[in-house]
Amino acid sequence: MWKSLSRTVLNGESLIKTACNADLLLGNQTKRLLTAQNFGGRVTVAMITGDGVGPELMSGVKKVFTSAGVPVDFEEIETNHKQNTEETCFEAITAIRRNGVAIKGNIETKLDLLEADQKSPNVHIRTLLDLFANVIKVKSIPALPTRHNNIDIRIIRENTEGEYTHLEHESIPGVVETYKIITAKKSMRIARFAFEYARRNRRKKVTAIHKANIMKLADGLFLKCCREVADEFPDIEFDSMIVDNTAMQLVSNPEQFDVMLLPNLYGNIVGNICCGLVGGAGMVGGANIGDKYRVFETATRNTGKGIAGMNIANPSAMLFASTLMLKYVGFTSHASMINHAIIDTIQKDGITTPDIGGKHTTTDVIDSICYKLKQQTYVPR
Repeated sequence: MWKSLSRTVLNGESLIKTACNADLLLGNQTKRLLTAQNFGGRVTVAMITGDGVGPELMSGVKKVFTSAGVPVDFEEIETNHKQNTEETCFEAITAIRRNGVAIKGNIETKLDLLEADQKSPNVHIRTLLDLFANVIKVKSIPALPTRHNNIDIRIIRENTEGEYTHLEHESIPGVVETYKIITAKKSMRIARFAFEYARRNRRKKVTAIHKANIMKLADGLFLKCCREVADEFPDIEFDSMIVDNTAMQLVSNPEQFDVMLLPNLYGNIVGNICCGLVGGAGMVGGANIGDKYRVFETATRNTGKGIAGMNIANPSAMLFASTLMLKYVGFTSHASMINHAIIDTIQKDGITTPDIGGKHTTTDVIDSICYKLKQQTYVPR
């Protein structure tokens, strides 16, 4: 029985490759027949709806997947805020562990519910599941008017230590101490991840971002580890840059950057700057990667509480995150088709939300994408 099951799984993987290759060969002359049967079965993914605009964006993801005939089922988990972080995140973490992969909306950090020593729900999920690498793909969309139009950067951020360890205390009244934890083990791990990513994706250069001129021990250790790993990859150029100079260089000459390697806090700040360069929070997706689990979400991790329910949130970032997830589970043809539909909606049709200068609603954008996908796919009824 087990041998038969193994053969079935392997045949499913062969079907994925066959379908993708056939799709490339047929080109635009025939419609793609992307059905669950072509891909040897369906995949279940955890969907953490999050707060703010999260539920609206997740609804859009489901509509787009249905229109594209994506063989993915969602285990939906709504956010119910409890008195402590562990209880708030329990169902989400259980679902991620059960499925191995998730798409996630940002969970609001309710300061009134958090004790001083408690992590925010988002940080708790990342650290408990050891999602050590945050990867953001920042790429210009030609039709989107921005100051720089040829940006193609990958941000790789250490996701589990640094200033996010939540180790702080008030030593005496009016004096607070916060610990920044940098370890050689985790610095080597994220550096090796970045260089392997660069080599695998044919990137030419890795730039480590630091403040070792001031934090000589903590950032000095991070930089030392990056240099040691760089020696193992002579085919990839390596350089380093101080974080404040990096911010200036990004807004003046971002084309110089390829892969950027950063500790936790700098990664958050630099990642947000980069997203702003290509259109803002609604345009970039990201992934949190560990050895066992992957969680996909918008790059800037914004809740969007102020525009929740107004039907103006840009769904592109969450949809881009969903296509990263599809590539990870093996549905690359579906991912490519959805990506093209998003870009065509912006570039050819000019259907955009107010955050990028448009006058359309979230629903308008989703409906346009779905219409394009339905023209390309056959979904059995």
